[in-house]
Amino acid sequence: MTIREASAEWQGTLREGSGRLRLGSGVFEGAYSFPSRFENGPGTNPEELIAAAHAGCFSMALSAILGRDGHVPVRIRTVAKVHLGATAAGPTITRIELETQAEIPGLAPDEFQDLAETAKASCLVSRALAGVATITLKAELTATASTEQ
Repeated sequence: MTIREASAEWQGTLREGSGRLRLGSGVFEGAYSFPSRFENGPGTNPEELIAAAHAGCFSMALSAILGRDGHVPVRIRTVAKVHLGATAAGPTITRIELETQAEIPGLAPDEFQDLAETAKASCLVSRALAGVATITLKAELTATASTEQ
């Protein structure tokens, strides 16, 4: 099976230090720090990268499930919001919200909701993040074509 990698380098103390995150493919490299992770400082953070991974994985999982069911999506756009909160164990990802909008001709909204929930449950990143207490999904079908009867 395929192996993916990324790296992180950190210099200095937790609060005053800084680091760089780099994807193994080289398509992204960015600075991160205590302020970018736990405050609203500039730079990226691991949780933002988790959100990107989850949004991308969910969109592909939904596309695959739609395809198996005979539907071809015109467009799927997903935003993942990773909530970082304080717990007795320390900083923790407490919740992830997935919000997806899809344009799929000929698909009924209730069927879309069912397929989107299946994608949420089967997405590799959702399964990898099973320890997160809550992963919610808001799925919106933005356009449907009339179906002939």
